[in-house]
Amino acid sequence: MNDSSTRRVYFLAIAIVLQLSACNGGSAGPAVADIAPPPPGISTAAADISLLFMGNSHTSNNNVSGMVGAMVRLGKPEKTVATKEAPDWMFLEQRANDSVSLSLLRSQRWHFVILQAQAISSSGQFFYPTTGAEQLVRLSRQAGAIPVLFPEWPRLNIAESSTIYDKYVSIAIKEPACVPPIPQAFDLARARQPSITLHANDGNHSAPAGAFLAALVLYATITGLSPADLPAIPGFNVDADVQSRLRPIAAETVQTIAPRLWCPADRVV
Repeated sequence: MNDSSTRRVYFLAIAIVLQLSACNGGSAGPAVADIAPPPPGISTAAADISLLFMGNSHTSNNNVSGMVGAMVRLGKPEKTVATKEAPDWMFLEQRANDSVSLSLLRSQRWHFVILQAQAISSSGQFFYPTTGAEQLVRLSRQAGAIPVLFPEWPRLNIAESSTIYDKYVSIAIKEPACVPPIPQAFDLARARQPSITLHANDGNHSAPAGAFLAALVLYATITGLSPADLPAIPGFNVDADVQSRLRPIAAETVQTIAPRLWCPADRVV
């Protein structure tokens, strides 16, 4: 499919979503964003804000990187935004020794590098090193990027949010990086909005709404803006009503637990 065909399909899809959103029985629902796509053919090197995601299936499933990119475009409409997801699914310890990933990290100046997939022993019986994650954070800063560590959400009905979050904070203490409170956002959502399905059937991966909640917290971390101010965003299999109930949860979470507390002080304003 050529570029012009791709753009026609994109705008047709947006038009259909907007039309369906309007057919809600006449009730006044949340405004739906009119998202401008990135300029055709824009590269991450040419974008005003470039986002590199390195992780595993928790990042890839439900297109977390695409959600974050769409949110940043809305929050920063005067900027061009491009995202890239590193190939393959790896733990950060593996990623730090992967030549393709390291070449990609060094290939240009990234504005943000989002790192997910630190191996963690939920039972506490095993030790998994954080040296690979620390190396990737350090290389990101050396390349001029703001590193963002991406703590995964807790598994369904398992109390492990503190274990996950604290492990990522331990990395940021050694090598400064932002740490968004994604596990705590899931806990709050489960308490406040138990009818929203955040997890996939396996109880481990995200459902679309769970991925969207994680993206909201990442958006707040990257931009410094409140996710409460975002409009509804079409195209990610999360309806406008669910989005409207998740936005204040993400906003309250980042107000309570500062996602920029561990950021490199000389990088984030």
